[in-house]
Amino acid sequence: MSRFAFTSAAILALALPACAETAPTPDKAKAAELVQAYAGKLKAALGSALETGGAEGALEVCAKQAPVIAAELSQSSGWTVARTSLKPRNAASAPDDYERKAMEAFNVRIAKGEKAADLVSAEVVEQNGKKAFRFIKAIPTAQLCLTCHGENVAPELKRKIVALYPEDQATGFKEGDMRGVFTLTKPLP
Repeated sequence: MSRFAFTSAAILALALPACAETAPTPDKAKAAELVQAYAGKLKAALGSALETGGAEGALEVCAKQAPVIAAELSQSSGWTVARTSLKPRNAASAPDDYERKAMEAFNVRIAKGEKAADLVSAEVVEQNGKKAFRFIKAIPTAQLCLTCHGENVAPELKRKIVALYPEDQATGFKEGDMRGVFTLTKPLP
């Protein structure tokens, strides 16, 4: 092979991947915006419920309003917007394999000193033979969360939790722990 032919082939080989059409990746900023919207609406609803109905009122918000907020955001955005945890309160929100692996990786990072509030994962994956963008943001446990999610939940409140969530696992957390994650999925063309 002549030097010219070899050089041309090498240039072509390097240039082809750059020319290949790739699926567009949804904007990480849009995913973060949806997480902020979900967290903001949920926090506002919980704050209002705490003022009027105490911890039991907040528990009702998590049971009834949080799924509605997630569904509304999903409907309006075209993303699937949800929350999950390795210790879910609601068995219906147990993590899928991808979410479980992401949370386990987050826990390794937390054990090495990173803060839960800083942990994000975003990537394109293949799901059921199709590409999807997955975005996961850790939910740190704040002091106020310990009322319902801490180590010492009041007995009366614990009874209410068990009545709403017979398979509850979402207690025993300490401030700063990763309680769960916001999880978003966007199908790609």
